[in-house]
Amino acid sequence: MAWGQAARRPILGLLSRAQRQAARGYTSATFETHLSSNHFAQNGMIRRRFSSEVPASEQMNLIRQLRERTCAPIKDVKASLVTCNWDIEDAQKDLRKRGVISAAKKSSRTAAEGLLAMAQDETRAVVVELNCETDFVARNDVFQYLASSLAKMALSAQAPGKLVFPFAPAYLEDMTINLDHPKLSGETTVRNAVTEVAAMVGENVKLRRGFMLSTTAHGVVSSYLHTCPQPGLGRIAGLITLEAEDSSASLDALKRVGSSIAMHIVAAKPLFLSKELVSAAAVENERDVFRTQAESSGKPQMAIEKMVEGRLKKYFEDVVLLEQKYVVNDSTNIKTLLSDLSKEVGSKVTIGNFIRLEVGEGIERREETARPEATACAA
Repeated sequence: MAWGQAARRPILGLLSRAQRQAARGYTSATFETHLSSNHFAQNGMIRRRFSSEVPASEQMNLIRQLRERTCAPIKDVKASLVTCNWDIEDAQKDLRKRGVISAAKKSSRTAAEGLLAMAQDETRAVVVELNCETDFVARNDVFQYLASSLAKMALSAQAPGKLVFPFAPAYLEDMTINLDHPKLSGETTVRNAVTEVAAMVGENVKLRRGFMLSTTAHGVVSSYLHTCPQPGLGRIAGLITLEAEDSSASLDALKRVGSSIAMHIVAAKPLFLSKELVSAAAVENERDVFRTQAESSGKPQMAIEKMVEGRLKKYFEDVVLLEQKYVVNDSTNIKTLLSDLSKEVGSKVTIGNFIRLEVGEGIERREETARPEATACAA
């Protein structure tokens, strides 16, 4: 008896629904057609036309899934799902379409945060700067993945044949990049990949610049990254090439000392490799400033000249790499460190080039006007 009552309930529900439809002017045939065309696909799965037909718990589940896939803001995720009748695939496409427009609107906003990404092999190293608006986005795994991928792609690109090669975004933007990430997949151009990530994170994202540093046949490229969220990423980068005259000299010692000098470059911010590379005009300008300062002391001319030369020496120690005191041991300088390294390997060791970059330098938060956006120096 109980079974009979339970079995009648679905039938009574269908009859009741048919009666309601009939009251609205439907024939039974029309009702069946309406029911078939709007609620059942050919495979028998229920199709949802209205958000009210999706239980609240399932709505939240779809929002969560799409949010995890795209990193888009929750309000945009929900709007796309509602627009696409809670079809998650269609909603993802809709988000990407609307996201590109959103990213374009954000492109004028200042992006001074971000990361430096580095990739290197035995003879070359590449560092690229990918900017965003906030440090929060710089910690996003999609943003970090894109930065790392850009550095690796730049390293695998055909070598430009220069020991120091600075490149602008245009060098990479039209190249094809293959992304393999749960939220970023497939082949696309670098420009489109940057735009897509900008849409996901809801901020202006820009590929700002890059540098490639190469060494000769018998030398090493050493690097150091400061403030690393993960290997190959950081906020300040130092790169240096060390070269040995004797092609049979061991490179192990050069790698060890090179890494230490790269760390020194990050800390000491050198502008020039040697005193000879400081322009005569810059030296004379500093000399005039120091002389004016010394003359105000009222001391004799001989004392003034000594004061000027002393301050000029200090200036070189501040801005010239070879003259700087070694940050690891301030009782020596980089020139002496290289001399000791040459004795260790039995061959003269020289610095070929060096680069120092910092995220956001020159964008609003400008450093000293005398310092360029990136320090790149060649012997």
